[in-house]
Amino acid sequence: MAQLRDDYDEFEALKTLVVVVGPERPESFRSYWEENQMPFMGLPDPGHSVLELYGQEVNLFKLGRMPAMVIIDQAGIVRYAHYGKSMADIPANQDVLGTLKSLDEGMIE
Repeated sequence: MAQLRDDYDEFEALKTLVVVVGPERPESFRSYWEENQMPFMGLPDPGHSVLELYGQEVNLFKLGRMPAMVIIDQAGIVRYAHYGKSMADIPANQDVLGTLKSLDEGMIE
């Protein structure tokens, strides 16, 4: 999440709403958000209902819920999805920003 915070201005420039969904309880989520000054929206999902809708994997041998990143356009269509194979398997911001720019230019069908 820190990497998203670091380039948040670039996401905003592309009119991208960043929402992070996590399995923590609301109190823990709020505390983390405040301590780390996250500029985007966070959604606690302790019941895992949202996370399950997008097929985020749980692997107890790899410390729990694997990272996932999904880009959804304004029509509600998933345009990009990355499902991590480890806790460190997170796409670089520049790759995500490139995908967003392509969407903005109408290059992704």
